[in-house]
Amino acid sequence: MSQPNLTADQILALAVEALEDVKGDKITVLNVSKHTDMMDFMVICTGTSKRHVNGLGQNVIEHLKSNGLQPLGFEGRGTGSDWVLVDLHDVVVHVMTEEARAFYDLEKLWDIKPESI
Repeated sequence: MSQPNLTADQILALAVEALEDVKGDKITVLNVSKHTDMMDFMVICTGTSKRHVNGLGQNVIEHLKSNGLQPLGFEGRGTGSDWVLVDLHDVVVHVMTEEARAFYDLEKLWDIKPESI
């Protein structure tokens, strides 16, 4: 699949907009470009229920598709999941229930400072 015509900043703005449109809570954006080549930004959002988590992820996909970007993947699809991941090339969106977000604490994981050798 070819690279999208949208910049990482544009993809990020569209993803956040899609989450806000369906009442995503505690939306956090992490710039991880200095830590990995896999993506530039990670977005973490909380949904109020498993159904809401799924709906948030689905809305991100639909919003980006309507703006010309075909997502690379969507994991955790279905109403029974407490975590969905949407891969938008340079932006990865994680939508989780409050419990899953507290348990996995992705913000803390990506806050690790590299050690000097």
